[in-house]
This record gives sequence, C-alpha cells and structure tokens, in this order.
Amino acid sequence: METTPQASMSKKDYAFGIAAGLLIGLLMLPILKAAKPDLYNKFAAIVLPFFLIGTPVGLVVAKMISRKIAIIWQIGKFGVIGVLNTLVDIGSLALITFLLRSSAGLDPKKELFFISGVAITIYSIYKAVTFIIANINSYFWNKYWTFEQGAAKKTRAQFFQFFIVSLIGFIVNVLVASIVYKSLDILLPGTTDDQKGLLAAAAGSILGMAWNFIGYKFIVFKE
Repeated sequence: METTPQASMSKKDYAFGIAAGLLIGLLMLPILKAAKPDLYNKFAAIVLPFFLIGTPVGLVVAKMISRKIAIIWQIGKFGVIGVLNTLVDIGSLALITFLLRSSAGLDPKKELFFISGVAITIYSIYKAVTFIIANINSYFWNKYWTFEQGAAKKTRAQFFQFFIVSLIGFIVNVLVASIVYKSLDILLPGTTDDQKGLLAAAAGSILGMAWNFIGYKFIVFKE
C-alpha cells in the first residue's frame, strides 16, 4: 500500500533533487561530446544549468501530481535516479574506454570468449565494471530517497535480496549491451566505436533498470 505523500517537497527532497541535477549535468557533458560533438559545441554552456534547474522543477511537478496519484512521486524520484544511474554507467564507460585505449591500446571490440554463442569482448568487461559502479550508486539513492528506508532496514536479508536482483539485472544489462554493440556494426555501419558503445550501453541500462525497479520495489524495499 502506497503512503500518502506530503503536500510539498521537503528540504531533503530539494537537496537530493539539486544534487541529482548537478551530477546529471556534469555527466551529460562528456557523453554528449563523444556522441554528438557538434551538439556539444553548441549547447555545452547550457547543459549544466538546464539540469540543475530542470530536475528540481520536474520533481515539484511530480509532487503536485502525486496529490491525486500518490505513486507518481515515487516514480518521479526513481526516474531521476534512473537517468543519473544511466549516465553514471555510460559516463564511466566512456572514461574507461578512452583511458585504456589511449594508455594501453586496448581495442574494445577484441573478443575474449563466448557464452552461448555470444561474444564477450573487452567492451563487455568495461560494461560489467561500469554497471557495478552504477548499481552501487543506484542502491544508495533508492534506499535513502526513493523508498526512504534509511538505515532502519539495514538487514542481511535486504542486502542478499539486493544482490540477487542486481545480479539478474547485471546479466540482462551486460548481455543486451554486448549483443547490441556487435549488431551495430551491421545496423549502423557509419557510427564510431564510441557512439556504438554509448548506444549499446543505453540499451543495456534501460532494460536492466526496468528489471531493477520491479525487483527493488516488490522484493528488496517492499513495505
């Protein structure tokens, strides 16, 4: 059963919203530069202010709607965290790919081994690492803000449930990203390796995030 939200946003909600907007704006910049350099050159100066202001404003709207439909407030917060988490995932991936390619000459497309006919590449390893980083980020934001359980339910059972749900999400995320990354050689032959990596990461993140929301809400953070 959903709890009725407060009439207005609390100071905590504003603080989390502003912090999330700041991080989203900062992470969006290197991703935009890798994916669309021309758009980056045009809009780089307004990206950070847009998300810094737009995120809290969007949350205010979600809070207003939640007066009629209570669950909208929780969905709104999860959506903000979902965007942030996706950018943490993709931004970390772009950074790791750039650093290891420039310093160690590692080719993300190099195949390492196969699982059920699916090639696991160096890119897959990168994606696995960044998924773990993003998943840790997601847990704390969702626990302390979206589902507002704080430290009260820091139980072994909850951590175990979180691990299982996250592990399934991890498998979905990495396999989807790996399949999409290889498929883009045929589907979008004109794209660069960086662009294909970002598109594949987004696909994996979206499906993994959908599974995680279901698992977190109805299993891990079940009221």
